[in-house]
Amino acid sequence: MNHEFTVFLLTFGLFLAMLLFLEIGRRIVARQRKEDSGTATEGIGAVDGAVFALLGLLIAFTFSGASSRFDTRRQLIVEETNDIGTAYLRLDLLPAEAQPALRESFRRYLDARIEVYQKLPDIAAAKASLVKANELQGQIWRQAVAASRAESAQPAAAILLLPALNAMIDITTTRTMAIQMHPPTVVVVMLFGLALAASLLAGYGMTGSKVRSWFHMLGFALVMAFAVYVILDLEYPRLGLIRVDAFDQALVDLRKSMN
Repeated sequence: MNHEFTVFLLTFGLFLAMLLFLEIGRRIVARQRKEDSGTATEGIGAVDGAVFALLGLLIAFTFSGASSRFDTRRQLIVEETNDIGTAYLRLDLLPAEAQPALRESFRRYLDARIEVYQKLPDIAAAKASLVKANELQGQIWRQAVAASRAESAQPAAAILLLPALNAMIDITTTRTMAIQMHPPTVVVVMLFGLALAASLLAGYGMTGSKVRSWFHMLGFALVMAFAVYVILDLEYPRLGLIRVDAFDQALVDLRKSMN
């Protein structure tokens, strides 16, 4: 199922469930007052305040985490671009006869790295491109080691080129792991659960008026559902509406400069 549609269904379901819990909370008090007009409400404000404070803290925590991971993923794209560009420039330290083959391997490698993310959300195709890129990493490393040991190579070739290649290879693992970094499922479940609990308490506290305030009920549920939607969308910037695709242009521009 499409990620955007899945997130929309989850948050729309939350929106409807919050409206239901608001109404349930309202009816609970209405029934209690019919049975006992002297229903005590002392201390309820403290409970409401604690639940709403916890909900606000959890929303702030999850949104901050999602936003931080989103920024990290963008920064890693720039970092990989710099690492590949640096290693490519340092090929000039190698013997002239070894450079053409390595430069061609770099072009193929960068094509594979770009394809990894362009093929998402097709996970199988993206993994195939990732495997291809990893194989090219080994090929580039072996070619560079052999070329840096040649008699005509500059003395600093191995010292400068190999660490740059190592950084270029390491960043791929960092980016792959960054894609898989998300909050534990229990945190998301807790966020939904607290939103429903807050709705129940809000409905319980709205019984001062005999007429339902649909404006407040709809507004409360809509704002909460939208906040959750943004959090979930930020967590998957390759699949949802909020994306990091624009930063991939840095890799594309680097590839063009290699022609």
